[in-house]
Amino acid sequence: QVQLVESGGGSVQPGGSLRLSCQASGDIGSINTMGWYRQTPGKEREVVATIDRDGRAGIEDAVKGRFTISRDNAKSTVYLQMNSLKPDDTAVYYCNAPRWDRQYWGQGTQVTVSS
Repeated sequence: QVQLVESGGGSVQPGGSLRLSCQASGDIGSINTMGWYRQTPGKEREVVATIDRDGRAGIEDAVKGRFTISRDNAKSTVYLQMNSLKPDDTAVYYCNAPRWDRQYWGQGTQVTVSS
């Protein structure tokens, strides 16, 4: 089993910044890639960014240039630095860790961008 605990969400004005953290625990040796997804009411969960154990990252076009994903393997933690936030970034953000047999998800953290 793998447990994922997110932190760092909140409310911010447009143009502001937030940093999300996701700490993994449990059978973390079975996990390579970790990532961040987001979801708004009535829409499917969508990928935002992913990063593997070697630091190879992928960022979705909608956030490229504004969001950065990073990882500290020693702390079993993945981060999402979000800059120049827009109202369209408002969503619940979920940490994700896929394994060969199932997906692991965090509980989600709300990010609200509003003036």
